[in-house]
Amino acid sequence: MTEYPPIAEHGMIGDLQTAALVSSSGHIDWWCTPRFDSPSVFASLLDSERGGHCRLAADLASGSGSTVRQLYLSDTAILVTRFMAPEGVGEVADFMVPLDSTAPQDRHRLVRVARVVRGSLSFALACRPRFDYGRAPHELALADDHTAVFRGPGTDLCLQSTPGVSLRAEGDDVTARFTLAAGQAAAIVLTSTASGRSAPPRPSLEGVIDDLEGCRSFWLSWLRSCTYHGRWQDMVNRSAITLKLLTYAPTGAPIAAATMGLPEQIGGERNWDYRYTWVRDGSLSVRALIDLGFQEEAHAFRRWLRDRIEARETPHGDPLQIMYRVDGDPYLTEEVLDHLEGYRGSHPVRAGNAAADQLQLDIYGEASDALIVGGDIGAIRGWKALSDVLEWLTDHWDQPDEGIWETRGGRQNFTYSRLMTWVAFDRGIKAAYAFSRPGDTLGWTRARDTVFRQIVEHGWHQKRQAFVQHYDTEVLDASLLLMPKVGFISPRDPDWLSTLDAMDQELVSDSLVYRYDPAASPDGLRGSEGTFNLCSFFYVEALARSGRLAQARYAFDKMLTYANHVGLFAEEIGPSGEQLGNFPQAFTHLALVTAAMALDEELAKAGSRPRADGRQHPATRGMKVPTETTPGSPGRG
Repeated sequence: MTEYPPIAEHGMIGDLQTAALVSSSGHIDWWCTPRFDSPSVFASLLDSERGGHCRLAADLASGSGSTVRQLYLSDTAILVTRFMAPEGVGEVADFMVPLDSTAPQDRHRLVRVARVVRGSLSFALACRPRFDYGRAPHELALADDHTAVFRGPGTDLCLQSTPGVSLRAEGDDVTARFTLAAGQAAAIVLTSTASGRSAPPRPSLEGVIDDLEGCRSFWLSWLRSCTYHGRWQDMVNRSAITLKLLTYAPTGAPIAAATMGLPEQIGGERNWDYRYTWVRDGSLSVRALIDLGFQEEAHAFRRWLRDRIEARETPHGDPLQIMYRVDGDPYLTEEVLDHLEGYRGSHPVRAGNAAADQLQLDIYGEASDALIVGGDIGAIRGWKALSDVLEWLTDHWDQPDEGIWETRGGRQNFTYSRLMTWVAFDRGIKAAYAFSRPGDTLGWTRARDTVFRQIVEHGWHQKRQAFVQHYDTEVLDASLLLMPKVGFISPRDPDWLSTLDAMDQELVSDSLVYRYDPAASPDGLRGSEGTFNLCSFFYVEALARSGRLAQARYAFDKMLTYANHVGLFAEEIGPSGEQLGNFPQAFTHLALVTAAMALDEELAKAGSRPRADGRQHPATRGMKVPTETTPGSPGRG
């Protein structure tokens, strides 16, 4: 097994229809095209030998005292990898021109601009694509010193360079070496197209620089819609850009992450494909997007969601399934790619996701909440979609399911699933009265109240003094951190505070939160996992709403220290503080945004902005610094 970069040693670029990961060593080691969920052309992150990559970096001698830094240009998706050595300082800027269009495109351009600002540096290029997850061979056609075309099955990849960079064949791959002095620049452009399309015009350096400035202007303009101006502006901006990059512009459907197969435990089997649209994730993003000021993105997803309900195109005939492809296709057959080693030997590598066939009843609550956010459910199509869901749910809510975490250990009566069916009925009843719409409000009310009584009777564990994962266990579950957020219980209710205390003692480790204990609640899979970043941010919001502001702020600030060097988060944090799981994770960045907004709001209510004299504000004076020795107290992290 060869070396692999840490998962966190990457930034992401994209054009709103596909995305690529660029490591701090200058490798593009993940890119699927023409869509997020298409087969890869570069996948060395999953197999460093067979996966394929494109490297462009300064040719620095080891031990020369050189350093490398990677950063985003402020408030953009332009990624800069900077090389600093005694002989010179240079950088490579990677970006994709945004395709903010409702029309799917089969042509995508990935641009890499090298330049030197001091001294001189030599750069090395190696482009080694491997089509169809490394399963398919390709042919190389080198038209001239500046144009090469890799022909794969169904997709061609055209590599072009500006003057000063001469391409040469190395087998079926392409390499180049060139030197730049201070003030000089050169570029390479990778263009993916459907097979047989003509090569694009050869790029000029001036044209490439214009594209870079256009990309920068796009992101700065888009971000001006953001209405958040709180304490954590930079992190919220970065999370907003990340969420936008992970949204398929033609349909408005967000994907869960840019990657597949990255492990939740190194060497383990929890390696899933996250390049699809989860109803849950997208629905929970709607309110956050509206609160941030991104109305268009929120409404685009709601239209996509309404269309899925109307189509009712699911294998089992239910109104919705838990996930879809970005174009709404419900068929996501899972296969194991046995030829790939997997990240650091983490096997199996799965493409597709068999969890699409699971029953997860909570999605109807999240979907219903999303459909009424923004106050336009009065539209006839929107109301019909919601009422159809509720009519079906009236007859189907009281059954075991696989739950939010998609366990493969059998169905249970999960408390979170019941909670969200309560949300579905509650939102439907309120919308019917608010918009004077027809519906079986009496039947929905009976169902809502029955669900409430069932959760209180069976989801509450008297011995634990806490709400628990499902009706036949005393195991805790961090998904229930959303109970006060959805309005089921007051964040100051004694039963909720008791549940939060129990989670503090069992699921929280130095402010980081586990989803649940798989040893106590088997999920059908071998191995363990790290703390779940989504839950850690949900925990911050729950603490803030419960009035535990010192503890909430400590937990939030602590969590931010686990972001990578460019502000991105994967799915989990491992035992040594490493990022694990698919990357970057949209749900994590969504929860970061909602936690920041909730914490800002509660701090403002408490009047806890720092005083000019540096003394603690009376509203927070006397609150303890969080420690690990005061379990259950307002100061515990």
